[in-house]
Amino acid sequence: MDTTKSSQSLHGQWSSRLAFIIAATGSAVGLGNLWKFPYIAGENGGGAFVLVYLLCVLAVGLPLMMAETLLGRRGQKNPVATMADLSEEAGGNPNWRYLGGFGIAAGFIILSYYSVIAGWACAYTLKAFDGSFFDAGASTIKNQFDSFIANPGQLIFWHTGFLVATLFIVMRGIHAGFEKILVWIVPGLFGLMVLLLGYAMTTEGYFQGLHFLFNPDFNALTGRSVLLALGQAFFSLGLAMGSILVYGAYLPKNVPITSTLITVAAADTLVALLAGLVIFPLVFSYGLNPGSGPGLIFETLPIAFGNMPGGWLFGTLFFAMLVFAALSSSIALIEPTVVWLIEAKGMSRRQACICSGVAVWFLGLFSVFSFNLWSSFRLFGLTVFELIDYVTADLLLPVGGFALAIFAGWVMRPEHSQQELAFANTRNYQVWYWAIRYFVPAALLLIFLDILGVW
Repeated sequence: MDTTKSSQSLHGQWSSRLAFIIAATGSAVGLGNLWKFPYIAGENGGGAFVLVYLLCVLAVGLPLMMAETLLGRRGQKNPVATMADLSEEAGGNPNWRYLGGFGIAAGFIILSYYSVIAGWACAYTLKAFDGSFFDAGASTIKNQFDSFIANPGQLIFWHTGFLVATLFIVMRGIHAGFEKILVWIVPGLFGLMVLLLGYAMTTEGYFQGLHFLFNPDFNALTGRSVLLALGQAFFSLGLAMGSILVYGAYLPKNVPITSTLITVAAADTLVALLAGLVIFPLVFSYGLNPGSGPGLIFETLPIAFGNMPGGWLFGTLFFAMLVFAALSSSIALIEPTVVWLIEAKGMSRRQACICSGVAVWFLGLFSVFSFNLWSSFRLFGLTVFELIDYVTADLLLPVGGFALAIFAGWVMRPEHSQQELAFANTRNYQVWYWAIRYFVPAALLLIFLDILGVW
């Protein structure tokens, strides 16, 4: 079977290389870069962690992103059908199709709680704009946050609004939806970061933040820190969720995968570093704790915004930036489910968006209620939200990434992957092939064993 005969996906293709770069960057750049990366760096010594993170992006993230993209472009269908076709082409086990379903499920479940957190960013954009943080101390900000998440009605409202915005864009398809919106959202995201960076450079804590972020302190680096950097590099690029595979299916055959994805990975990493350059100067200028964990964004930074000159403006811009980043990622998270419903169930794009959106919305209620009505309920010591996050981000994604690497490196025929990657230099292809066969699976196995507490 030769799956390369079709010229493009039945859903269309990106109009240009730049359109794919913008879309893939939007998929990769999300709350993981702007919310998770800064506080993990803060908890693990700053500069040394950043250095290890950069190495992990190059050694693990980029090879796996290339593998997922080439699989998508060669198959040009939904993840399940793509893996079934490519397995048949390689003479492999037909059960590899379940790997495609695995990715669809992971992205679907992640979006159910991702939209809840994105709803928080929407609400906090409004809070910053109306001056809710003005001259507020730590206890006031904490009480505001606790009161907000304790109200299920508010969380459902913002969860619903964010999801409706996502579905409206996805419903319009590639050209009228994704490209038309992302061409504004992604550059707008970078523009907001530059504005915020400009302000951060005027603060008294800027050079302290710069030193913290880029001065390696290897004494603060532990084996656990290295594994965290490896995991963050993997998750921040949005791999094994079906998104990159589907976006790869829309990639024209004449667009070079390697150089294009290097640009995407560089842009994604740049956003994570810019987030640190924006956040840490504010943290140090106002005597806050850079290692304050997940609360850094919603419970710590509002203190700075409430006490700085023009804080309402910069706070509004900051949380609007979070919304932009979340929206660009949520589009990519739901598209694999939509494409599968269209191809496998014969639905129209509109029907597929409504069905998947309603299902995601209902599943998201589990996360909403875990912060209030079900806050005392624990399963394996975790709240419902924490359990869903753990199962997806900590279990499904590493397993999915490991399986993708095994398929690309051991099942798919080398001449087929070489044809898609089209390296001008055979040696460069051999480096990638060695990495995807040996290094990437080994690294992801270490992450998985660490998560399970075995390593």
